[in-house]
Amino acid sequence: QVQLVESGGGLVQAGASLRLSCAASGATFSSYVMGWFRQAPGKEREFVAAITRSGLSTYYADSVKGRFTISRDNARNTITLQMNSLKPEDTAVYYCAARNSFLVLTTSSDFGSWGQGTQVTVFS
Repeated sequence: QVQLVESGGGLVQAGASLRLSCAASGATFSSYVMGWFRQAPGKEREFVAAITRSGLSTYYADSVKGRFTISRDNARNTITLQMNSLKPEDTAVYYCAARNSFLVLTTSSDFGSWGQGTQVTVFS
């Protein structure tokens, strides 16, 4: 089972950028599809982005496409989420997640390992 720790959240003004990181340990990182999800108060957890084991393919929710970029470094066991042009509706707790499979899916129940989450707050 892989352990995940997120960092990089914060309070920013609309239009600003933030970079989230997720450090993995305890398993063969390159065996996992990795993803980012978020959960706003009173809402269900939603898919944000995912990346294949090799890092060659990425997938995004329509709401963040063109603004967010997911990447991974298998040598350092890390993934990042670069978030640009942030909007107040991006405010949420952001979670890093791992799926022990080659297949990329975008439902939270398909990911077996989760970090503790990091808060992102965007004010207008």
